[in-house]
Amino acid sequence: MICCGSNDIKQMDESDQFPGYDLLYEFHSNQSGDPDNVLMHCLGHWRINQLFHDLVFLPNIAVPSSKLLNPTEDRSVRLWHDQLFAKPPHHGGVVAWHQDYSYWTRTKPMMHLTVHIALDEQTLDNGALHYVPGSHKWRKDGEPLPITDLNFKDMESIQTVLTEEEKALFKPVPSLLKKGEASFHHPLMVHGSYGNRSEFPRRACVVNYVADGVISDSNDPILQKTPVVPKGEKLSGQFYPLVYDPSWATAK
Repeated sequence: MICCGSNDIKQMDESDQFPGYDLLYEFHSNQSGDPDNVLMHCLGHWRINQLFHDLVFLPNIAVPSSKLLNPTEDRSVRLWHDQLFAKPPHHGGVVAWHQDYSYWTRTKPMMHLTVHIALDEQTLDNGALHYVPGSHKWRKDGEPLPITDLNFKDMESIQTVLTEEEKALFKPVPSLLKKGEASFHHPLMVHGSYGNRSEFPRRACVVNYVADGVISDSNDPILQKTPVVPKGEKLSGQFYPLVYDPSWATAK
């Protein structure tokens, strides 16, 4: 079980300039822009909070991620980036259906894995994470499904890029995670979450990993506020640290 204190997350505004704000890669106090559907979303909080820093290195998630990235052999694992989502009571926003790798094609090959950690119990009322079984096989012209809503606001926008067969198979299943539980999912698994209409907040932390050896496919920064990783060079260094190496298990 993985838990974080409730006082570590609170509703903030871009103007707050809280300690460590400049270290975040991104911060959106309400990514939807709709005051009736509020979604706080940030990247890079592992750099400003000790609990979230230690979480990305936690063996409980880093070690099984090695096997999930490559079931036939242990792989060294690096941090890609983390995310934090918060939906306030009564008017928490949605996270529209999407595939994670649609946002990550600036890195290759596709050897990525997402760990979603519930910081509050997730229910049907508060916007639990949902998965679409079998959707990790869905592609468009050999590529991930196109991004249909950069701000996650239009829950069903993905329907515009699905085939009739995919639409017929689109049957979401709620994860219903308890506080401290985690789910692991494939980078092409379609997932999303509905709004929070309960009287309690719904918060979650996401840790995204890559197999060691994944490279940059861009000459622009692959994360905001970070140095360029030249196209063709592997992710490494302080922004993409090694979180698990199989040799550590046998080191004396």
